Amino acid sequence: MASLSEPLVVGQTYYCSFRANAAFGGNAQYPQIWLANDKVGMLFTMQDRPWYQGDPYPEPPDNALIAYPQILTDTLGWTLVSGSFVADSAYQYVMIGQFFSNALTDTLHFADPNSVYPWFPRGYTLVDAVCVSASPAGCDLGQGVGEEQAADYSLFPNPAQDQLVVGQHAGAEAQVLDAVGRLVWQGKVTSDRWVLDVGSWARGAYVLRMVRFGRVETRKFVLTE
Repeated sequence: MASLSEPLVVGQTYYCSFRANAAFGGNAQYPQIWLANDKVGMLFTMQDRPWYQGDPYPEPPDNALIAYPQILTDTLGWTLVSGSFVADSAYQYVMIGQFFSNALTDTLHFADPNSVYPWFPRGYTLVDAVCVSASPAGCDLGQGVGEEQAADYSLFPNPAQDQLVVGQHAGAEAQVLDAVGRLVWQGKVTSDRWVLDVGSWARGAYVLRMVRFGRVETRKFVLTE
């Protein structure tokens, strides 16, 4: 947890980003860090929320203003987590972590549970380059959210109805997940103006995840009637 340089202004749009890396292996004495999870993100609060060893774990709020929707599995590079939101309170603190209950969390084991007995599975995420700004140019918004999305034509139209055009991403391995993280479609983008037929899909919000040249890129889109 860290204090903001000044309280947020209610009604103001804020842009946020940070880089995250899924740690793996721990150390020789405690080799229990072999679990990855989704929804790593940012939570803003009005009060400081200290926690000390021996304290009971706090109840998860099951929400975060900014969150990475997929399981964060990259142990080598830094994954960009970014987004924007409109402040509904004069928040003074920011927390980075995973703020959802086990029932709402997807996980991935890096190791066979039988190979690391008796250590309990634990996840640990390294974080760097944290940014909170009132300007869309102030933070790295590589996920294409907020006001910058209007000028980003790598995914259009958005909202869409029957077809979605993916531009300038030939060769990318792609997945589409629905709002609760279920895999809806996966395949390969075969051209720089590639069309995905979505007319038969349920209306709602989706996430397109693309991997190309070792870089993971995530785009959100909405299907409407």
